[in-house]
Amino acid sequence: MTDHQSAIGGASKEAAAPKGDWKAFIRLVMQTRPSKWLLAVASVLSVISTLVSLIVPYFTKNLVDSFSVESIRPEQIVLLVVTFVLQAIAGGVSIYLLNRLGQEVVAKLRDRLWKKLLTLTIPYYDNNRTGDTVSRMTNDTAVLKSLVSEHVTGFFNGIISMIGSIIILLLMDWQMTLIMLAAIPVASAVLVPLGRTMLNISRKMQDETASFTAVLNQVLSEIRLVKASNAEDREERVGRSSIESLLSLGIREGKVQAFIGPVISLVMMGLLVVIIGYGGMRVSSGALTAGELVAFILYLFQIVMPVNQITAFFTQLQKSVGATERIVSILEDEQEDVLQGRTLTDAAQAIEAENLTFAYSGDGEGVLHGLNFTLEPGKVTAVVGPSGGGKTTLFSLIERFYKPTGGTIRIGGEDIESFSLHSWRSRIGYVPQESPIISGTIRDNICYGLDRIVTDEEVERAAHMAYADIFIHELPEGYDTEVGERGVKLSGGQRQRISIARALLRNPQILMMDEATSSLDSKSEVFVQKALDNLMKGRTTLVIAHRLSTVVDADQILFIEKGRITGSGTHQELFESHAMYREFAMQQLRIGEDAQAGELPAPASEPALNLPPSAERK
Repeated sequence: MTDHQSAIGGASKEAAAPKGDWKAFIRLVMQTRPSKWLLAVASVLSVISTLVSLIVPYFTKNLVDSFSVESIRPEQIVLLVVTFVLQAIAGGVSIYLLNRLGQEVVAKLRDRLWKKLLTLTIPYYDNNRTGDTVSRMTNDTAVLKSLVSEHVTGFFNGIISMIGSIIILLLMDWQMTLIMLAAIPVASAVLVPLGRTMLNISRKMQDETASFTAVLNQVLSEIRLVKASNAEDREERVGRSSIESLLSLGIREGKVQAFIGPVISLVMMGLLVVIIGYGGMRVSSGALTAGELVAFILYLFQIVMPVNQITAFFTQLQKSVGATERIVSILEDEQEDVLQGRTLTDAAQAIEAENLTFAYSGDGEGVLHGLNFTLEPGKVTAVVGPSGGGKTTLFSLIERFYKPTGGTIRIGGEDIESFSLHSWRSRIGYVPQESPIISGTIRDNICYGLDRIVTDEEVERAAHMAYADIFIHELPEGYDTEVGERGVKLSGGQRQRISIARALLRNPQILMMDEATSSLDSKSEVFVQKALDNLMKGRTTLVIAHRLSTVVDADQILFIEKGRITGSGTHQELFESHAMYREFAMQQLRIGEDAQAGELPAPASEPALNLPPSAERK
């Protein structure tokens, strides 16, 4: 079994386990504040349509009992036609209003979910597959919409139709009615177990569909890796496993339906035969008129047909309960309140970490152990050490993606947790190793995340300082060039320079960088390093260093191994006193010096932009 298959099976078992509560569904729908007048009008029209349908058989009885050409009056025909037209109009308008109500409910729910997904903490995304989350947003909300817009009205109309029909039939002929009702326990004995089986199959199919969506999202988002690794056959087997699971569930569902349909037909035919036979005897004896027998048969249909609607309602309700469980689990998950706390106005202050400790799970092995360091304002601190030592985790703690399990991080002597996330992160510029690019234009990516209007001059100046204008001007559409999904139309160096331009335009006081120049070609590396030099000037900088020149020029170096700082100081100090740092510097920091790159040409003119003097390009 592949990892994907194990994950799919586990997700299916986990999702199928809980038994839901329909009250949670009601609460979830009511929290969207559906339009009461829309619901009231739709319900009234639906009830009117149902009540009219109860009158039609009785009206038919009178026509049959007094049927002759001479007895037919024009007003009777007109009344019958008007009745059918009004019923059709009332039913059609009711269906439209309920469908609209369902669409509005699901739209509000999706809006609420979308806002929630954007404020969920990073640990949520660490522990949940993206495809599963996407399925919650699309498939599960669609299940709720189907119940509200399609099945609720059918359920209540069916109840009204059944109760009304039974009451009328009891008044017409209670003996035949009791004979007819005797078939209900017999049919229920067969249909109820089948309904439960259908429910379990439906829920498993829903969960399997969500898992398959997760696989699709994962594979298609990394299709280049799949092709480069010749993994098409492997992923084809994984996908086929999910497809076969869905096929198996679909076949099981078909088998159950193959029983339900004939059973209902058998009950219907049996009731018709009994009612026609017994009713014919009573007609011949004069205890029942021919019109009453016809009405009896019509009312029979108005009892049996709603049974299907009610069964479908309860099946869909159980699906919705399962969907509600998953949606509520997201809505109740911990979220970030980005506005809670004081506003940080000046981040050009010393940042201190005291006994900083972190573990990804409460009972898991710690990643960081008692870190103590100070980042001086306007100075560059390089973080080096073996892979897996906790360097990226340290960045995540400073960015406040995670909360420390012990110790504190302070700025200007105050805990950073006392400041709002929005104001804290607005003071930080983060240039990760894998420069994230969104689908859109180059201009969209440079301006991404800014909540103000950005002029063309500002964008061009930021690109200029990041040495991105050199390749942007060579593109036919310049800054309006579409970069493709995740920036696939750009090279690694180009994506990195756009990421730097974005940070420059943000004009942060704190800069965190995970240098990625080691993965670039020599020409791109020169451009990117020059851009990084521009970006770092005058800012409190923390950088995971991959270049020897960055380490040598740093004001402070932190050497981290196995989650602990085993050395700190300047390059010369550590080179002389720290054996592992000396070995690390000699063996792993072997990227060419700036001197090998030569000077880069600057454009003849530099557009004006209100950036700090420290951000001037050499």
